Amino acid sequence: MLYYTIGEMADILGVAASTLRYYDKEGLLPFVERTSGGIRRFKESDLEWLVTIEHLKKTGMPIRDIKVFIDWCMAGDTTIACRLALIDRQREAVRAQIAQLEDTMKILDYKHWYYQTALDTGTCAVHEQAETAPRLPERLLEGRELACCHSACAALEQARAHAACSRGSRRPVACDSDD
Repeated sequence: MLYYTIGEMADILGVAASTLRYYDKEGLLPFVERTSGGIRRFKESDLEWLVTIEHLKKTGMPIRDIKVFIDWCMAGDTTIACRLALIDRQREAVRAQIAQLEDTMKILDYKHWYYQTALDTGTCAVHEQAETAPRLPERLLEGRELACCHSACAALEQARAHAACSRGSRRPVACDSDD
């Protein structure tokens, strides 16, 4: 049987060896064999476990929950329902993260359009004048709405800036009225 050192397995996974040591310390690697001298010996079959741990970690699952999952796996078939429930909860958490990232991307797409049109015309003021404002593409409407909803503080700052301008203040004003 072919064995890998901790450094070799870390290289295969693209993580630091210290990460694998941490996982071991936290009880995530009960399947890893050790030599009589206590040196970890990783097998090819350990790779699937390690990849699973890495993916669960990337989903935001806490280490303690990953340990519970590994313990249930090691316990055998009596814990299948528990494992399924844990995975299903994490799937829902990932779906929520994806939805949040999609909203963030919509905001970024809108902001890209906003600043690209300002750059093309040489001023952010182009968006403030109804007669010269470029038409917002339909696909960016939701991004604008999200940007407006997510930036109540910026709206307050904008109101302060406009009030300062109307009082004749020379304070610089940000050009993006939608930030």
